[in-house]
Amino acid sequence: MTTKITSRILMLVFLFSVSYNTYAQKEKDKKAPEGYVITEDFRLPVTSMKNQYRSGTCWSFSALAFLEAEILRVKKEKVNLSEMFIVKHCYNDKADRYVRMHGNLNFGGGGAFQDALHVFKNYGLVPEQAYTGLNYGSENHVHGEMDNILKAYVDAVIKNKNKKLTPTWKTAYNAILETYLGSNPEKFNYNGVEYTPKTFASSLEIKVDDYILISSFTHHPFYSKFILEVPDNWLWGEVYNLKINEMHQVIENALDNGYTVAWAADISHNGFSSKKGIAVIPETDIKNMSGLEQAKWTELSEKERKKQMLELNQIVPEKIITQEYRQECFDNYTTTDDHGMLIVGKAHDQNGNKYYIIKNSWGEYGKYKGYFYASEAFVLLQATNIMVNKNSVPKKIKSKLNL
Repeated sequence: MTTKITSRILMLVFLFSVSYNTYAQKEKDKKAPEGYVITEDFRLPVTSMKNQYRSGTCWSFSALAFLEAEILRVKKEKVNLSEMFIVKHCYNDKADRYVRMHGNLNFGGGGAFQDALHVFKNYGLVPEQAYTGLNYGSENHVHGEMDNILKAYVDAVIKNKNKKLTPTWKTAYNAILETYLGSNPEKFNYNGVEYTPKTFASSLEIKVDDYILISSFTHHPFYSKFILEVPDNWLWGEVYNLKINEMHQVIENALDNGYTVAWAADISHNGFSSKKGIAVIPETDIKNMSGLEQAKWTELSEKERKKQMLELNQIVPEKIITQEYRQECFDNYTTTDDHGMLIVGKAHDQNGNKYYIIKNSWGEYGKYKGYFYASEAFVLLQATNIMVNKNSVPKKIKSKLNL
């Protein structure tokens, strides 16, 4: 009899404990921080999400995402351009400059927005179906082996003991490149019409000379052009220099008038959470990561990732980004030429804070299927430069730049 009573008491205690814990969890959930609740104000029409996968070619993907959006804006037609056509030509031209500079130039898979404009102007453009750049048995872009072999080859050309370059070194170099990426398409059919890369580029109804690059730094005069001193600027491309508030005005005016903005930025800051799809600059300083590409991020252990990023379970106060602070971060290498993306719209959180909608090139990852939301502070601090259609620049600023 006593045993039965004891069992009943234990059962009642157990049920009470379960009930209380359930109630406590519900109360805890009610009090839990809501986190970032984002509402989009508008999103401009763009093409499908792409995936650079394990290649350092974000610059090509973001530049072509920008050009595809321009084609869609002007021609009302969705075109999927070949990123690897751009990469192939740049790798060829980069090798020539690298050898001429005796190896005193950055050489690798990285690049900048002007590289795509360089190819557009000098070689044309092609659709993805005419040149996938996947000539090495992979469904996705994996460039580690190719990058290393090409670098070793040009270094060997420079260091050769003959003290004279052979006339065939470029032929052999191009053979390696074409083994991985494929031969240049001289002619191809698209929607029943035969094109060359140059005639195809002409058919897209966009003009390469309409596109300019803008930045904001104090080590060069404002309203002038200068060569941006970042390692991947092997082409020595120039940018227009504006004050930070004016660069902000350019971004705002472009988006408000239906133009997207290509954004070269550093997302190695701990305020960027790929999991949450949020990028902010917290008022309190936190340690930055270095060189964040998706491949590097995915190689980290779960423990390392948690250590590297903020939880962002609640809205954090952000820094006010001044011209001086932006310059300090650039001078101290905390803002570097890390990643290229596309700004496609505006949004706000539940407190009314403003964000930009960012199209990435890591495929449809995360809760927003490859997109994320970057605060105004994050965009202005982390940008090394932007690319815009010069017709989207406010008239007063265009006048200052003599455009």
